Amino acid sequence: MSERWAAGHWKGLAAGAAGVLVAGAAAGVARRRVVIGRRGAGDAVPLGSLRSEPRTVVADDGTPLHVEVDEADPGTRNPLTVVFVHGFALTLDCWHFQRAAYRGLVRTVFYDQRSHGRSGRSPEGGTTIEQLGRDLRRVVEAVAPDGPVVVVGHSMGGMTVVALAEQHPELFGTTVVGAGLVSTTAGGLDPHRMLLPFLPSALGGDLARRFVAVLARGHRAVDGVRRLGRDVALVVTDVFAFGDDVPQSYVSFVDEMLASTPFEVLAEFFPSFTTLDKFDALGALGRVPVTVVCGTEDKMTSIGHSRELHRRIPGSTLVECEGAGHMVVLERHEQVDAALDQLLAAATERARR
Repeated sequence: MSERWAAGHWKGLAAGAAGVLVAGAAAGVARRRVVIGRRGAGDAVPLGSLRSEPRTVVADDGTPLHVEVDEADPGTRNPLTVVFVHGFALTLDCWHFQRAAYRGLVRTVFYDQRSHGRSGRSPEGGTTIEQLGRDLRRVVEAVAPDGPVVVVGHSMGGMTVVALAEQHPELFGTTVVGAGLVSTTAGGLDPHRMLLPFLPSALGGDLARRFVAVLARGHRAVDGVRRLGRDVALVVTDVFAFGDDVPQSYVSFVDEMLASTPFEVLAEFFPSFTTLDKFDALGALGRVPVTVVCGTEDKMTSIGHSRELHRRIPGSTLVECEGAGHMVVLERHEQVDAALDQLLAAATERARR
């Protein structure tokens, strides 16, 4: 365990304790005790093993989206539905620790983004951040049309949340009562960063775009090479997904999700990152409690992006996880969950007004 991790861990715990003291209410303390009791729940079950009855939500262009809903335990008074949106080349399984921590305590929704995991492949032209925002809208309409909803997005999932805010600002403050933006940005991204685990490090900018286009035409051969070079891929995943030393199981877990995403899909989404510019849409997010989380050693969407989101979203909270990388939802899951606890408490209070 590194000193950087320990410092960030205790800082997160101190922030959580301060939030409880400020809240002060007996109900808040009781809820917090239940949350504390669920810590470590994700370690008790194999990574990616949590499941619920699958549903299919059909996107506006006909793409079937794989959705799973974990209902709250009977008698639970929390009115929220929390929708978790995963990132590029991952699946809903990346939320393993958050799913375990909140299971039974609050109604939670997880889905595979189009062309990822168990969802259907997108038709041509549908692999855009704008379309992902429309997909999120369809999921919200299907699982919690009247709210109150908290949307939490990691990486490309955070961009999806911002796209929803751009397309439907009227939802924020009505149906949507809170948002979590984890290891993400609203623009200004070096798109080469999004393919760092898949491309030679010397490539960048226009050269990377041309290289991706060439590889996409021979995507089956590329996938074959990726499978043959699994040892190399595992090392690259460790370097680019994490900041500190993490259990080998975490690295293998992420690597399996990356490897299961066809290179053709990666290439199809790549142009969306080059044109992303949605900072003007952030005003709608300022109507609700927002928590921005990022690792200080994130090599994909660097900490500067999260600081800019925090600066542009009035009243938002910024949580910096010292020494953590892009997969902060795994690497610092306790700190991330503590930040989400505070977000859900604030969103619950807003929903009950």
